Amino acid sequence: MSQGQLATASTNEQVNIQPSNRFEQFFLHLELIAALVSGLFILIGWLFSKWDNHTYSITFYLLAFIIGGFAKTKEGIEETIKNKDLNVEMLMVFAAIGSAIIGYWAEGAMLIFIFAVSGALETYTNNKSQKEISTLLSIQPETAVRIVNGQETTIPVSELKVGDQILIKPGERIPSDGVIIQGSTTIDESTISGESLPITKGEAEEIFAGTINLNGAITAQVTKPSNETVFQKIIELVQTAQSEKSPSQLFIERFEGAYVKIVLLVVLIMMFLPHFLLDWSWNVTFYRAMILLVVASPCALVASIMPATLSAISNGARRGILFKGGVHLESLSHVKAIAFDKTGTLTKGKPEVTDMIVQPNLNKSELLRTIASIENRSNHPLAIAIVNYWKSNYKDNLIHPEKIEDIPGKGIKAWFQNKEWLIGKKEFVGRQEAEQFENGVSLSLESSGKTVVYIKNPEGIVAAIGLQDIVRPETKKSLMVLQNEGIHTVMITGDSKNTAKNIAAQANINEYIAECMPETKVATIKKIKEHYGIVAMVGDGVNDAPALATAHVGIAMGEGSDVAMETADVVLMKNDLSRIAEAIRLSKKMNRIVKQNIIFSLSVIMLLIASNFLKFLNLPLGVIGHEGSTILVILNSLRCLRSID
Repeated sequence: MSQGQLATASTNEQVNIQPSNRFEQFFLHLELIAALVSGLFILIGWLFSKWDNHTYSITFYLLAFIIGGFAKTKEGIEETIKNKDLNVEMLMVFAAIGSAIIGYWAEGAMLIFIFAVSGALETYTNNKSQKEISTLLSIQPETAVRIVNGQETTIPVSELKVGDQILIKPGERIPSDGVIIQGSTTIDESTISGESLPITKGEAEEIFAGTINLNGAITAQVTKPSNETVFQKIIELVQTAQSEKSPSQLFIERFEGAYVKIVLLVVLIMMFLPHFLLDWSWNVTFYRAMILLVVASPCALVASIMPATLSAISNGARRGILFKGGVHLESLSHVKAIAFDKTGTLTKGKPEVTDMIVQPNLNKSELLRTIASIENRSNHPLAIAIVNYWKSNYKDNLIHPEKIEDIPGKGIKAWFQNKEWLIGKKEFVGRQEAEQFENGVSLSLESSGKTVVYIKNPEGIVAAIGLQDIVRPETKKSLMVLQNEGIHTVMITGDSKNTAKNIAAQANINEYIAECMPETKVATIKKIKEHYGIVAMVGDGVNDAPALATAHVGIAMGEGSDVAMETADVVLMKNDLSRIAEAIRLSKKMNRIVKQNIIFSLSVIMLLIASNFLKFLNLPLGVIGHEGSTILVILNSLRCLRSID
């Protein structure tokens, strides 16, 4: 698929990984092909048995044994040698061989066939769970167009360095994280954030490797090496998640070894004891022992958890929710309280102008243009917010002031149109005059948690601008969804009580704790854990890292600091709090499916064992019941790949 074709594809595109040739495609599905071939040989063997040609019949059954059972037998032997412990695969091999010994070649071959099919299905599930990584790797650009002294050169992405300028044409994937320095375009960021709608971006805005530049040529400056991009972190996080196992999975794996030994011991006893106690013939005794070996094997139980976990992790990755392991995915559904950092989590993390009070006799737009012209020479966050406020409301060009002097910690002094201007704190312009400006309006702004910037010229204070870190548009709705799920929400912030109170009211959060240092946040998380049990923490900054590590589940905002992302257990690649509720629902769905699988598999095992002792069950039905339950369990696990219920 060309870059142009990629650009015209749906923003929710799924890039299929096609083997480079037919041999690779054949090898990729070899396990399933072997299972189908063994099934064909079983059919041929059965036809020969109907024609009373037992030599050919047994020959084809034996071929079915070898071809269908090779993969699982090899896996079982290797795992037994590696772990020095027996496993389910070896139980199946013993059961198939035992069936053949007592003359039930067709049943033994059928056992191998269905076991091979269930194994191929499990492999399919694992491959499906790897699709997100494969897709990401396949769409990662290999080359970039670097601009040096106006000359364009195509180089490998690995050779890009921080500060390099790159050209990205319409329809191309962005090769590295960077900042646009020329041009504007619409970008599909679904691979990073899971968000389907394209985003329009212009100069000074961030772009990310692996996303698609849809319709405009842009020049960008590289801000991160190729091995540190957000795109690369996604790949690493998903890989880590798929290698870690949940507590339930670890328990099942420990249980498997002991269970297999018990089954073999019981089968060994059953090969002799019923003959003497129940007066069964030796043939019936051995036959029932072989059926027990088949039906008591915990294949379905072993397959109850891992396929569901991998499928859920893949589903989350597709939505921009990255779990670092099954343990965190499993724990999330049990969370009773969630603590949120304020800045950059509940809020946008950048101040915005909320109020502008101007002396009645002055022209507001002309005055704001003067203020923005002065603040445009500063890189202070409050100055940037004021300039952005001007740009969003007016189109006139800004004017260069004659002279500017930055006063650290206080404000900025400028000479503009032969006047001296002071912009900054009340102490900088005069506390008493600032507090009396417009009947003390600044005090009401400060009491509501806003930062106030004062503007003074030779005529006195002419304006006051209120700024505040604005609550994200989705915050209130996201918190309401969590509260409806019975989850207590807490805001933990280092800001003043007034600011915390104001933000908490806007966000509709249950509880807030203000003036917290990093160590205070940790102590607060510990108190919440004592009161509510399982607790999650959501943050984005370096100062949130200790609290993220202390919580049972740490959740980092994807646009936050690297330290927060490294410390957290779950990463939201788009700073969208609604993803938390999605992650919790996904966790609940996975745990629900796992419980269904475990209850179903144990029920089938007990039913089949009881039927065997009562002589209601023959070997073919035992094979179908046992292996059929395994297939059903795996198919049920695949539901975690679908939308969240």
